[in-house]
Amino acid sequence: ADFSYGADDYDAEGNEEPKALPEGSETMPYIDESPTMSPQLSARGQDSGDGVSPTPTDGLGTGGERDAGKGLEMRKLVLSGFLASEEIYINQLEALLLPMKPLKATATTSQPVLTLQQIETIFYKIQDIYEIHKEFYDSLSPKVQQWDSNITMGHLFQKLASQLGVYKAFVDNYKIALETAEKCSQSNYQFQKISEELKVKGPKDSKESHTSVTMEALLYKPIDRVTRSTLVLHDLLKHTPADHPDYPLLQDALRISQNFLSSINEDIDPRRTAVTTPKGETRQLIKDGFLVELSEGSRKLRHVFLFTDVLLCAKLKKTAVGKHQQYDCKWYVPLADLVFPSPEESEHCPQVHVIPDHELEDMKMKISAIKSEVQKEKANKGQSRAIERLKKKMFENEFWLLLNSPAIPFRIHNRNGKSYLFLLSSDYERSEWREAIQKLQKKDLQAFVLSSVELQVLTGSCFKLRTVHNIPVTSNKDDDESPGLYGFLHVIVHSAKGFKQSANLYCTLEVDSFGYFVSKAKTRVFRDTTEPQWNEEFEIELEGSQSLRILCYEKCYDKTKLNKDNNEIVDKIMGKGQIQLDPQAVQTKNWHMDVIEMNGIKVEFSMKFTSRDMSLKRTPSKKQTGVFGVKISVVTKRERSKVPYIVRQCIEEVEKRGIEEVGIYRISGVATDIQALKAVFDANNKDILVMLSDMDINAIAGTLKLYFRELPEPLLTDRLYPAFMEGIALSDPAAKENCMMHLLRSLPDPNLITFLFLLEHLKRVAEKEPINKMSLHNLATVFGPTLLRPSEGESKGHLTLASDIWSHDVMAQVQVLLYYMQHPPISFTELKRNTLYFSTDV
Repeated sequence: ADFSYGADDYDAEGNEEPKALPEGSETMPYIDESPTMSPQLSARGQDSGDGVSPTPTDGLGTGGERDAGKGLEMRKLVLSGFLASEEIYINQLEALLLPMKPLKATATTSQPVLTLQQIETIFYKIQDIYEIHKEFYDSLSPKVQQWDSNITMGHLFQKLASQLGVYKAFVDNYKIALETAEKCSQSNYQFQKISEELKVKGPKDSKESHTSVTMEALLYKPIDRVTRSTLVLHDLLKHTPADHPDYPLLQDALRISQNFLSSINEDIDPRRTAVTTPKGETRQLIKDGFLVELSEGSRKLRHVFLFTDVLLCAKLKKTAVGKHQQYDCKWYVPLADLVFPSPEESEHCPQVHVIPDHELEDMKMKISAIKSEVQKEKANKGQSRAIERLKKKMFENEFWLLLNSPAIPFRIHNRNGKSYLFLLSSDYERSEWREAIQKLQKKDLQAFVLSSVELQVLTGSCFKLRTVHNIPVTSNKDDDESPGLYGFLHVIVHSAKGFKQSANLYCTLEVDSFGYFVSKAKTRVFRDTTEPQWNEEFEIELEGSQSLRILCYEKCYDKTKLNKDNNEIVDKIMGKGQIQLDPQAVQTKNWHMDVIEMNGIKVEFSMKFTSRDMSLKRTPSKKQTGVFGVKISVVTKRERSKVPYIVRQCIEEVEKRGIEEVGIYRISGVATDIQALKAVFDANNKDILVMLSDMDINAIAGTLKLYFRELPEPLLTDRLYPAFMEGIALSDPAAKENCMMHLLRSLPDPNLITFLFLLEHLKRVAEKEPINKMSLHNLATVFGPTLLRPSEGESKGHLTLASDIWSHDVMAQVQVLLYYMQHPPISFTELKRNTLYFSTDV
């Protein structure tokens, strides 16, 4: 298990991030006292049936670990992560207290910023909370630093729990504190300036000296902290042997903390006062989130709320500044009337207009380019106005992506007539919504119609009850949040067991990038088995990813159920689970083996991560006998060929049986197959042709890409790279044509002939775009960086930030290849004939 209770975890926008509560004073956030708030422990749904944790949580009271040594090591990991976050929390409280003294000093003068009464209300109990945690930190820190198996610290947690009364007083005052701070901000410009930018000290070992945080966000931290401390107690208990002296003390501290959380939830949970159902029971909010609805032919972002007996679809109203935000109900369906149409029934539904991949890829590049501009501005201490402008642009682009990328239909039908269609990017999420609804439908539900007043009250409660505050785009993240991982995740899906009966089984892998989840890889179908052994390896590109999801499906071969709609997934989900991608745990050179448990099924997999800059290195091969990692001129000379044999054979095979394959060159082949082909080509084995004819076509396409990626220098050469970058940036078409053709002439013959051979092939693939969905632009995105990216020595100056690599350089590399692909046919002899006119050196 990975426990990263580090700064990133603790400062992440949790379920209730105050930033998104401009009217935060309207309600107290609901605090979830269950351990399931921690993604490392389990999924959000307490009893959703599929625990997501790689470590079963049923060992809580049994000393969990069989191996005491490992248990103690885990305790140390949990504690050191918690200590790091405790330091950040203390710094936040310190930042909050900093303006208190000067404010008090001015309160007794003729021009007070705030009255003493207002200061007392806003900063109520902060000093006490600070002192409690400072003392706790100072006592725990030396114990963790001089760690050994005999150390006890249960009494410290017990003491911390016994002082929760101070938090009770803080919580009771929280709403008034926020309201007072807001009123004072509106009426006093000086206080507004103070409360907008409080400087929080960075952790001791961090490069950042300070971050700016609003007072509203800091006032929320103590509320968040109790929940987090409770989670840590859960994890400590799990890794503490039952006979350890700390065990009873930690149990006691956990009991006190949980009772405390329950009691304050009794006071503040607005769910208790939600509208009642027709049977007189309390109507509770079960799940909510942002979904894209296809309404009257256009995509709209909706906030969907699932209550005990009704599904309500709302949108946030535009409100004037200073007014409370409200939701506007678009429609609702009582769960007693809600049905999921079968694929046959949904054939009459509107067809989904899918945005071409290249437009989505273009937008991702734009977002990444803006991200790197923001980072540069920050690094150069740029103007905050310029940064705000860039962030606004980034939000608009990310919002467009969020709206336009989902394509998996989620249809909902009201028995009394109307149907609705949502589009999701993740089948995992679609199944979560479906399961949550079906679970509620098992209860005895009544149909009803809400009066306009009831509907108004229910919609009005949505703002207070919601658990998802922010649209899931990265621009909404705090600066102190983990940016996620950039690079390549290698995953081997080994096997699964726990199926009750034989079935045709496969898995898909989803990761989050740009704020939402997408499916990235799929294993082959293992036929008629209860214990599938896939042992397939995938390379998944990560773009700011934080989680990996695995879904296990039973393949549907029933022709009557297969829908005409491409994106309709009719296969049955047998289980699903997710794990956090913890940078510390994943970033090792070795494979990290793990198990995801889902619905009684266990899926075994291994993974390792390569950061972007590592994966971009071109390393020449040590042995010059093979073809991979060997200069193209050496290979063609040895083979006495104009185009390397590997390039000719792979292209021939793709044109023979892969040119109509959906996503050819975009979908990864199985990594083990690609490695097998690489070995055969390197050994110049006489069985190459037999092996090629049997091999999955995506593996052959992957081998060709790998060949170009592993050339010791790019096909279009290091020497000419700067000139290609300048040439593509020219705006005069005639000058650009001259320059780009001249650059091709300047390439060594083997490079040029191979490039032209590949170019014609890619054009033929793109001609089949209606079938294979691979446009010129898609192909340029896949091959541009592979053919142009400079080798290590050349690119030193280009590598700054991991996410930068996705920006300007890559966009230009794609544009260079696209230019040649859109150009009328270029022949080697024609090019060479024109050399006479262009004798100037590059």
